[in-house]
Amino acid sequence: MLKKITKEQWIVVAWVGGAVVAAGLLALIAAIVVVSAQLPELDEITHYQPRQPLEIMTRDGVELAQFGPERRRFMPLGEFPKVLQDALIATEDADFRNHSGVSVKGITRAFFANLVHRRREGASTITQQVARGFFLSRKQTYSRKFAEVLLALKIERALSKDQILELYMNQIYLGQHAYGFEAAALTYFGKTSKQLTIAEAALLAGLPKNPGGADPTDHFDKAKARQLVVLYRMHETGAIGDADYAAAKVQPLKITGHWSPPVNAEYLAEMVRQAVVQRYGEAAYSQGLKVTTSLIAADQDAAQAAVRRGVIDFDRRQAWRGPEDNEELPADDADIDSAAAAALHDHPDDDDLRVAVVTHAGPKEVVAVLASGETLHLTGDALRGAQAGLRPKAAADLAITRGAIIRVIRTAGEPGTKSDWRIAQWPDVEGALVSLDSATGQVRALVGGFDFSHSQFNHVTSAWRQPGSSFKPFVFSAALEHGIQPATLVNDAPLVFDDAATGGQHWDPKDDDNSFDGPMTLRTALAKSKNLVSIRVVQNLGIGTVREWAARFGFAPDKHPDNLTIALGAGSVTPMQMARAYATFANGGYGVTPRFIEQITDAQGKVLFQAPPLPATPTEDQRAIPARNAFVVASLLNEVARTGTGAKAQATLKRPDIYGKTGTTNDAMDTWFAGFQPRLTTVVWMGRDDNTSLGAREFGATLALPIWIDYMRSAIRAEPVAVLAPPPGVQEVQGDWLYDEFVGGGYIAQLGMEPGNPPSVMVAGRPGDPATADPAAAAAVEPSSPSAVLLPPAAPAVPGVPKPAASAATAEPFQRLAPGLR
Repeated sequence: MLKKITKEQWIVVAWVGGAVVAAGLLALIAAIVVVSAQLPELDEITHYQPRQPLEIMTRDGVELAQFGPERRRFMPLGEFPKVLQDALIATEDADFRNHSGVSVKGITRAFFANLVHRRREGASTITQQVARGFFLSRKQTYSRKFAEVLLALKIERALSKDQILELYMNQIYLGQHAYGFEAAALTYFGKTSKQLTIAEAALLAGLPKNPGGADPTDHFDKAKARQLVVLYRMHETGAIGDADYAAAKVQPLKITGHWSPPVNAEYLAEMVRQAVVQRYGEAAYSQGLKVTTSLIAADQDAAQAAVRRGVIDFDRRQAWRGPEDNEELPADDADIDSAAAAALHDHPDDDDLRVAVVTHAGPKEVVAVLASGETLHLTGDALRGAQAGLRPKAAADLAITRGAIIRVIRTAGEPGTKSDWRIAQWPDVEGALVSLDSATGQVRALVGGFDFSHSQFNHVTSAWRQPGSSFKPFVFSAALEHGIQPATLVNDAPLVFDDAATGGQHWDPKDDDNSFDGPMTLRTALAKSKNLVSIRVVQNLGIGTVREWAARFGFAPDKHPDNLTIALGAGSVTPMQMARAYATFANGGYGVTPRFIEQITDAQGKVLFQAPPLPATPTEDQRAIPARNAFVVASLLNEVARTGTGAKAQATLKRPDIYGKTGTTNDAMDTWFAGFQPRLTTVVWMGRDDNTSLGAREFGATLALPIWIDYMRSAIRAEPVAVLAPPPGVQEVQGDWLYDEFVGGGYIAQLGMEPGNPPSVMVAGRPGDPATADPAAAAAVEPSSPSAVLLPPAAPAVPGVPKPAASAATAEPFQRLAPGLR
């Protein structure tokens, strides 16, 4: 039986209890004083400078790339949609607008959850989360929690509710390297936060609690469950009504899984990144620098699509090389979806060439599962490219069996196909395209390879390849300055060089078709890409003359051979060099320097770098070659694109202002098309990195030209037809262009008509010159050959007066000099 407590005992208990409470209060006050003194200053949030990545944009304001450890796009609170703000407050801190930094209701709820249900539940307000995110660790200790509370109170005294919410929505980590809700919207849904639906906003609002475990890319079920909780809280707090609540719960969610820029320009973005980091150092990744490039979004899209289509189309004609890999699958299909997903986990997917794992393979049907989980049944035409791997006795490295990792591609739009998909393979060839504004050198589109994720090597700027016949226009440009004109007849006849002439190797150059067409004009020779004509021209000019002239276009002389193979483009160039050089023909003879960075600004919009303003018209100090030279070569290139090896260009684009030249090297190791519409110069290259042949039946006209046409069809659609006007110093005579000083004669009329090495030269005589050989007259045009012969003078053309009939002695050579109007 318990004894009754006396009054005196109650007094003692009261005194002891009071003392304990007083001591506790004193200890709490002391702790508050001590910890408050140790709290950090709030400069980091009162003068918020978020770590923002390096951002790269097109000229017309479309984002190309971000570089930095934190993918963040800062947004003022007012630019975040109300539905997202409501979802966040309803879920994370329903009393946010009313408390002073700490929620008593939240603490009470969390206390009973921890005590009664043994379930750990947080009670942090949004303000406390801001305090923790900026100043404290995530380690769960009482001391950290105590400091968090004091910091929250301090923050509430320094900042408004809107300022606190703005900090929270821009700073918090939400998975997949995304910081802040704008970056998360782009990462998971591929859209800005303003474009989010209620269902999408709810899913993002559920991420702060567990961004790793509820990442919808890897843990969609958990993310969906959390989203339903958020929608319930939004409905309970009145943020959404019954109809919106019901609709949002069942709305399908399409997760992109990663941030993907709207325009693919990874090779140029890497060029920009390197340039900016070289200028500003590693800080460039976190200071919010924004770089505006010269790219035009629509042009870049067209270029990327054209290169990929061209490379995939080429690879479709190639032999089956076998599956990419083989993975183990269970013997039965009881849980094939999960098994397929596991098998494909380490094999990157592609927008065009979709990765798939084979679950059944036979000569007449292949069943494969995509990374998305979709099952494909491939039959008939869909198997055509892979038949070598479906034969009963297929070689082990070619065989398609259960577990094989293959590529498939949609066949929509492909002629003659009846299937929706077909088996494809990852190309073993590369392609590149660069497109410049002809007058300014600004890069409008650049594709450095087939796929940046597979190879970061930029073929536009770094691939030194042989240009083949696409180099011939520069040889002919030099020839114009040494008396060889478009109407000059050059003999397309065999040439043989012994060991002594070549420095140790017998050489008998030919054309691809092994044909020789005899005398033809320089114009026709370029249109047909005749190698023997080009060699005879270089023999006449001298190799040094050609190398020096090519340097005017930006080519490095030491990259080009000091022998006659320079006539066939046996040197080394990059696609960027070729674009720069062809732009000189397009713009009237001016040299341009390719540029791709227009402006750099800091996070506040202050301009740190501005490219020099471009003159309305080029100035003479930029001139590389005479205007008349550029005009005449352009007329030759127009002939190539109209009737020659590039005739498909004008025929397909159906416009006369198309100029260009094909190029194919020995064994088709490199294929080119370089050309322009006067305002836009574009160069396309295709080849293999190991310098192996693309095939005996492949040429620049079959590989590079279709890509060029595909791109230019889009890029110049809105451009009016531009007719190049003849500049001073050139006249049209008998259907072709002549320099003024050669209108009455004096130019090289025939080259290589007589046997001999170097080639024989015949010079068109001037009025009053004797119709006999005269070495002094021949020297007027400085031919390198000592066998120059003076031809009889041509009668001067008089407007409106018929030309006298040619005599029997002179009719035949001058008929050759007067091709029809081209």
